[in-house]
Order: sequence, then structure tokens, then C-alpha cells
Amino acid sequence: MRNFAIMLALGMCALLVGAPAVAVEMRSAVFRIDYPRLAPISRFDVVPEDLGFAGAVLATEDNMTTGSFLGHSYEIETVSVPPEGADAAFKALVEAGHEVIVVLARDEDLLRLSDIAGEGVLILNATAQGVALRDAECRANTLHIAPSDAMKADAVAQFAVWKKWPEWLMIHGSNPADLALAEAYRRAAAKFGAQIVEEREFEDTGGARRTDSGHVLVQRQIPVATQGAEDHDIVVAADASDYFAPYLPFHLWTPAPVMGSSGLRPVTFHASQEAWGATQFQTRFEELAGRYVREEDYNTWLALRVIGEAVTRASTGEVAALREYLLSDEFEVAAFKGVPVTFRPWNGQLRQPILLFDGRITASVSPQDGFLHQVSPLDTLGLDEPESACTAFGG
Repeated sequence: MRNFAIMLALGMCALLVGAPAVAVEMRSAVFRIDYPRLAPISRFDVVPEDLGFAGAVLATEDNMTTGSFLGHSYEIETVSVPPEGADAAFKALVEAGHEVIVVLARDEDLLRLSDIAGEGVLILNATAQGVALRDAECRANTLHIAPSDAMKADAVAQFAVWKKWPEWLMIHGSNPADLALAEAYRRAAAKFGAQIVEEREFEDTGGARRTDSGHVLVQRQIPVATQGAEDHDIVVAADASDYFAPYLPFHLWTPAPVMGSSGLRPVTFHASQEAWGATQFQTRFEELAGRYVREEDYNTWLALRVIGEAVTRASTGEVAALREYLLSDEFEVAAFKGVPVTFRPWNGQLRQPILLFDGRITASVSPQDGFLHQVSPLDTLGLDEPESACTAFGG
């Protein structure tokens, strides 16, 4: 499978024959904030220590496959810190000369770090999904690899409407991130002609989510919590906190498909995705990390591949020039998703298909057939240009 990457590199070099060779040294960093976590609901969800970092190592290998032929070199530093040490550690990276930084952090921390970085540093957001970050709270120095809540909600809504399941019961959590995700689903329903017939809140009481007898308790709680709901086709779970949604399937009072934070989930990538050449990506990642890929790994890999592709095509490591090229119509990069991915020039969001994952396979991919757009079907997912209040990108 490594031969596949070498063949791609040779093909790239053939395309670049005759182009002037420019030596470029890229010093990038991956910065991860490690937040306190509750025990995972399942042992399958234990967070690996190299989360995101393994994707960075693989991306560096991939970038060097082509870069070594062109005189380009790539150096990566990885940093993980608790929230209280984030600002100081991030400032140290900037002061050390890292001008491209992939950030794995929550919305509020990403926003603050973007402001600390200033215009001379390019931030690539690998995890924060808040719609506001692509809207009124956008920052010109921040490009978003991770899809927004709105993109993921739209992906679910398109599939539900395509299946002719327009009536939804939405169950959302009580934490701020849950409420923001619920708002994304309200917007998606209105956008695509679905109807949320009823909403219910599952309150986070701070108790343990995982106990030896947890399933017994849930078998009693969930049916009661969903009893007597208005008639609906599907249940949409808005549980960004991962507190209750995994328990919804098979525990509802009235049987119905579950989508959103459980059941059929919208994801950027997952470990069983094999279409469009993804098998070779999966194999190389597993050989490197000794585990399956997670979304954070893929997003970090893609962030650094975006940089590698831009350096190759634009023959520069200068941050302002890279940013300009990334936002131009000339940029695209392969992402094992069937189509090249590109950036929205009005808010810095990476356009990309969203996989609908049922826990074992890709059940579908959005945008769905029939959802058209004057520029790109990918722009049917998330904030379109007229909908975004972002002005930092010159819109």
C-alpha cells in the first residue's frame, strides 16, 4: 500500500517537470488541549494517548513522499496540555516560530488561541464544530478542517428527507454544546422541509454514565422519557456531551430509527470507510498507530495534507501566500471522499462530503442526490455564503 503513495508522488513530480525548484522548510505544530473526561460509556470509546498526533505523523510521511523530490521538508511538533496551561504553551509555540498550527480544542478555546496567534500564524481547526466560528465569530487566520454542527445536521436532514422521513422527535441534552447542536438541527429541518414535531430534554445530572448495571437503569429511564411523544418518523439526538444518546437505540418507547449523536451518525471519517482508495489510508494508519483511525486523526492528517498540497502547488512556505492559495479556486486536495475538497472563501470552511456511519459501515454519504446548488452540491451542507455573517474573509 505504501507503493500507492509513491506512485502518486511520482505522478505529481511528472506534472511539475519544468517548474522551478524552490526549497521550502515547513515547521508546523499540532496543539491539543486535553480536557477532563468522564469515563467513556464503552471501552470501545477509550481515548488513545496519540489522538490526532498519529494522523500528523502519517500526514508528514505523505507530504515528504512528494516533498523529498522537490526540496521541501516538513517538521512537526506535537503538544498536549491541560486547559489551564493552554495559553502559555500556545504562545511558546508561536514565539518559537511555528507559523502553521493545527488546533484540537473546544470552540471557546480555539477562538481565544486564534486571537493570541495574530495574523502572522495560520490556524487549522481540527475539532471545534460551533457554527458561530464560521459565522459572526470567524477569524481571518483560522481555516476549518472539522465540519461544523450545521454541516453535520444538514447531512442528516438531507438523508432523512430523501428517505421521506420528515417528522422528527428531537431529544437534546442540557449542556451548552448540546443546545447549540439542537439549534443546528432546528435550522436543518427548516432548511430542507422537515418538521420537528416535538422536542424533549435529557438533563445531565452529573451522575456516572457507565456502571456495571447501567443498561438496567437505562432500560427503565429511556422508555419513560420518550413515552407519549407525538407521532414521528425518526428520533434525532442532539447530545454533543455524549451523555445519553448511545443508549437511545432499542430503548425507545415507540420504535424508530435514531440519527444524529447516535444510531446513524454524521462523521468526517471512520475506520471502516474503504471507498475511493481509503483502504490504503486505513492500512497505513493502522500499521503506524496500531489502532483504528478516529475523526480527530483524520482531521489532523487532512489539515497537514492541505498544507503539503499547497506548498507543492504554490512552491512557497510563506503563510500569507499559502492562505491566499488555499482560498483560491486553484486549490483542491484528495481526501478519500470521492471528490476533491476545497475551502469556502467567505468563511474558511473546508467543503467536504459527510459520511453517515451506522457503527460498522458507511450507510450513505451527504450531500444526497437531488440537493442542488449553483456552485457546488457540497455547499448545501452548512452555512452558504448568503447565510454567513463572516466578514473577516472580505465578504
